[in-house]
Amino acid sequence: MSFLVNRRSPRNLYDCVSEGSAALVIRRYSSSFGLASRLLAEPVRTQVCNVYALVRVADEIVDNPDPALGHEPRSQMLSWLHEDVRHAVRTGWSANLVVHAFAQTAVACGITDEIIEPFFTSMRMDLEISDHDEESFDRYVYGSAEVVGLMCLRVFLTDDRTGDRRGEYARLAPGARRLGAAFQKLNFLRDLAEDHDTLSRRYFPGLDVEKLCDADRDRILDDIAGDLDAAAAVIPELPASSRRAVHVAHATFAELATRLGDTPAAEIRRTRVRVPDPVKLRLLAGSFYGGRA
Repeated sequence: MSFLVNRRSPRNLYDCVSEGSAALVIRRYSSSFGLASRLLAEPVRTQVCNVYALVRVADEIVDNPDPALGHEPRSQMLSWLHEDVRHAVRTGWSANLVVHAFAQTAVACGITDEIIEPFFTSMRMDLEISDHDEESFDRYVYGSAEVVGLMCLRVFLTDDRTGDRRGEYARLAPGARRLGAAFQKLNFLRDLAEDHDTLSRRYFPGLDVEKLCDADRDRILDDIAGDLDAAAAVIPELPASSRRAVHVAHATFAELATRLGDTPAAEIRRTRVRVPDPVKLRLLAGSFYGGRA
């Protein structure tokens, strides 16, 4: 599929309902994302919500902690979802409202199999790999997070009416990938207890979760800092319709990194560190003045 794809026919009631369903998924599952997404101009906000809603549904299939839902039912549901997405991107339609919304965005913005397939590969890895080495970790982070950043970049640039979108995508893609990687690694660190104790997963290669120490925490955060710095360098070059929202998302996760760095490793091992809502609102307000408040 070419990057400059043909638009769908005018939106109908089913399209609108599907987008409303995707927006509801985002509101219920992610307060941080919902807050930052309000800064996106339309139609970018709706398109990005369509992408993230599909991500949340796939995550729910592989992460639902109900032990009665075994490996085979999860694997089958993930396969059904994957095939439905493939079919919907080809035809523009799905009976699954969230998939239908995603397909609208994929067709309109040039989100192709090149970045959809790695996402589902990583989702399947959550069902098949519980202890990552360096190679599987890099592959997992690429498919589960970096390609989501690339999907969002496709959306951002589709709304940009100036310049060479193909050239801009190639130039900004490394930063989009690094931002996605930073977000994912920070989630791994703050969710260490749940991933290990409830889901029996160890994402960080070579890390003994039971013996997590401050040096382990700092090593992981140093790696994340490099990702955040690389991403920050390209945010000013994003289209105006998305720049402020991405800045707030970056600032929120940078704040989370700071709070994790200030939290003893033993506490990270037991509890989930978060950014309080008043701080998120402060960062949101700061975006209107060109920086963190």
